[in-house]
This record gives sequence, C-alpha cells and structure tokens, in this order.
Amino acid sequence: MTLSADRLAALDAFIVELNSASAGAILPLFRSDHGLEDKAAGKNLPRDTHAAFDPVTEADRGAEAAIRKLIAERFPEHGVIGEEYGEDRPDAEFVWVLDPVDGTRAFISGLPLWTTLIGLRHQGRPVLGSIGQPYVGELYVGSAALGSRLIARGTEKALRVRACAVLTDAIIATTDPEACFDGAELGAWRQVRAAAKLARLGCDAYAYAMVAAGTMDMVIEAGLKSWDVEAAIPLIEGAGGVVTDWRGAPIGQHGGQMAIAGDQRVLDEALVALKRSAK
Repeated sequence: MTLSADRLAALDAFIVELNSASAGAILPLFRSDHGLEDKAAGKNLPRDTHAAFDPVTEADRGAEAAIRKLIAERFPEHGVIGEEYGEDRPDAEFVWVLDPVDGTRAFISGLPLWTTLIGLRHQGRPVLGSIGQPYVGELYVGSAALGSRLIARGTEKALRVRACAVLTDAIIATTDPEACFDGAELGAWRQVRAAAKLARLGCDAYAYAMVAAGTMDMVIEAGLKSWDVEAAIPLIEGAGGVVTDWRGAPIGQHGGQMAIAGDQRVLDEALVALKRSAK
C-alpha cells in the first residue's frame, strides 16, 4: 500500500505525541534515583569494550512502555521493535523502532546528551523519525517526503544540513572510538579524524540531530542496532543529508556500521578510509 502524504502527516503528528509520553516517563528520573541496573553484569566481558557495562534504568523501561501503550491504543495493527521489550509483529506494514533513552551512560552521568529515538518503517523502509531531548526542550522530527524540523520552546524551524566540501573543514563525531570500534575500525576512524577540522566524542545520537541542524558535518559509528539508527535516517534525509554504511550503501534493518553526513562530498572522502574496514 502506498503511503499518502496525508497519512504520513498524521503519523508525523503522532510521533510528537509519542515523544511527549516518553518525556513524561523520563524527566522525573533524570538527575534523580533512576534505578540503575547493569545488563552485562556476570558476563565477564573485557573491560575495554563498550558492552562490558550495559546500563539500563527505570527511565528506559518506563519510556518504552509508555510509547508502546500509546501505539497499541491508537494503532493496534502496527508492529513495534524496542531495545527494552523486544519485537511485536516486526513484519507488519508499519513498524515503530524505539530506543527510549539512547545514551544511557550520559543519562546516568547527568549529562543532557541522551535522546529518545523513535523511527517508523513502512513496508520495511524507514519513512519517519524523531530525536527528542526533552530536558533541553528540543524535538527533531523529519522524513524525506515532508522535510525535517526542530520543535523547541513553542516554535518550529526547518532543518537543513550545511555544505562541507572537504574533510579538512568538517566537524565530525563518534561516541567512544576506543570501546566501540574494533582494531581495523579504530584505524579507519583515526585516519578520518586526522584529516578533519574538529572531532567531538560522547554525544551519542544527539550528534545525529546536529548534522540535521547544520552545526556538525559527519557522525561515524559501528556496532549499532536497528533502534540506534532508524530514527536518524528519515530525519537526516529530510534535512538534505545522507546515511550509509561504511561501503556507501544504504543501511540495512539491523544497524551495523554507519556514516551520517550533511554533504555527499565529505562522506565520499571519508569512505576512502572507512571502506577498508567495512563489514
């Protein structure tokens, strides 16, 4: 079934509601007693890997539950894939892909760099996405068909990536290169980093939003799950940017290696290094 502009616009409005519901569950626990657990406890993983400490809080679980409840009430025929509660009808025509608190490490540290990621697939393809940071009052929403916008402090502003022709002019980001990249990936990151003008670490998905907003130029990540990336794809595309894997191909439904860029030219330059470590 074709997704009409009117139906997409209605779902766009609904994704704003979902962010409001998730914020209601998260904000009372931010910089408070958030009920921290470590999902990696007892697994004896190497301490130098990102997976060695896998935090989850009551905010993660409460927000995803609130989002799922609202979807079930409004669109019971839709499927859901979430980080905390798994899959429910992942082959439905419409499937919501949720990461209720992306950047839980920032959340438990009291840093307002965590975000809520909500993506929507239609017939297996990401068509709508949002990145919300309710503590600072920002919601980034977008799709390739409708464009992307920032909703903040009662106003809306269209989002547009900025031009960046060469890597030496680029501001780039990744989460934690030492923990998130394997040896070959780390070498590729270091090569790109050496050429870039400036690199920022630890921003998680908030950096995706900054590419859409035109304040950063590229984000490079690896080892992602579907819920880490699917919300970003329509948002970035709606702002005029591009999301690919490290070969320059479209991201699949299972995450993996990812490069987000505001300008195809700077992405092409970075891919020279990234392709050598592509999986």
